[in-house]
Amino acid sequence: MEMFRYTGKDIKGKLIQGTVEADNKKAAKKSIEEIARRRRLKIQNIQQKVNFIYRARRGSQEIQTGEQKAYSKEELQAALEKLGFKVLKVQKKFLDFKGGVPSAEIASWIRLCADLLHENLAYDEILDLLAEDTTNKRMREVIKEISKDLKEGKEGSEVFGKHEDVFGKFPAFMLAVASTSGNMAEVYDSTAKFMQRDEDFKKSMKKALVTPFITLFVIGLVVGYYVMVIFPETAGIFLKMGKTLPPMTRTTMDFSNFLQANWIIILAAIVIPVVGLVMYVRTPNGALMKDKYIIRIPVIGDLLHKMSIEIFARVFYSLYSGSGENIEVIKVASQACRNRYIEKQMIEVGIPLMLGEGKGIVEAMEATGVFTKTALSRFRSGAESGALRSNALQLANYYETETSYRMEKVVTLIDLMVTMTIMIVMVGLTIVSSETSVM
Repeated sequence: MEMFRYTGKDIKGKLIQGTVEADNKKAAKKSIEEIARRRRLKIQNIQQKVNFIYRARRGSQEIQTGEQKAYSKEELQAALEKLGFKVLKVQKKFLDFKGGVPSAEIASWIRLCADLLHENLAYDEILDLLAEDTTNKRMREVIKEISKDLKEGKEGSEVFGKHEDVFGKFPAFMLAVASTSGNMAEVYDSTAKFMQRDEDFKKSMKKALVTPFITLFVIGLVVGYYVMVIFPETAGIFLKMGKTLPPMTRTTMDFSNFLQANWIIILAAIVIPVVGLVMYVRTPNGALMKDKYIIRIPVIGDLLHKMSIEIFARVFYSLYSGSGENIEVIKVASQACRNRYIEKQMIEVGIPLMLGEGKGIVEAMEATGVFTKTALSRFRSGAESGALRSNALQLANYYETETSYRMEKVVTLIDLMVTMTIMIVMVGLTIVSSETSVM
């Protein structure tokens, strides 16, 4: 979030100044226009708080170079002079790349916060300590801003909500809850565990689906280059000499000629559907369809399905209080589970049944058709015994153990299949090459 300052006059001509936080200047302008409409102001200008680089000297000390945010060059210069500095140079930082914060670093930061809270350190001390230790510039800025806002007495939802782009929606929500809860350490523990499992989820997706496809794609390029470029040159030498090509070499040569004559059509037949599918998956409806059918893929789909349910159960355990305010908990857990189809079914089917017809959570979950029999059984048992929260944790831990073990086996099997594919391709190329070498 960026800071913007507006200056204007009211109907009496009195000068009015104020600040707003927004993602960009367009959003800030919209917010300021709304303020101006309510307060009947005439806005004169809007300034964004940006980074300036300065060089200054105090007395006979060495020249100091630093970076500071301000609304204008003149404002920063006046502030430095007020502190006793002689300003040598102030200029706006033109290439101000904020950079991102890796999710692994976010997870590590939350875990460190939880550990230090267990050591009974004050939260403001923890923030100061971790702000100094972090090497990521963007993360350091975020931590310092959080510390500043909390000291100013701002609400947790406001403090962490404006950093959703860094933390993610669910972690930001959980950290906001922690700031007003009686047990910050437990909430941070749960959030750190969620972040860890979310990282595992992404790594599993990469290992099981992305990496093998990239490997096979590269193999396809190598084979295509060999068949279309290298092989015709070699076989062409024997044709010029009037020799008859062996059966396998002749078949490969015919295939090479076919590829060379129709490569544009073949490439278009591959690229157009792939690009179309990628573009469709990026649309809201396409992303929903992807999540709906990916959990139906044999083996991999079942694992991804159970991982999503595990995250749902873990988030439910973290937030559920048993006080009856569980609709928002279910909604947040559904949004956190990383599957849009499960989220849609819970929000559009499950929650309306609970609100409109007074159905229990188990009946609502069953009506969505997205939960496994094991999940429904554990939630039903918890609802009947009054231990819904602990049963949700048991389910999450059970699925964590099962999916971790099975995912390792699946990744090993996929790696073996990719290795065998490479071996078969290499053997085939070797046989074709050896056939031409003995002619």
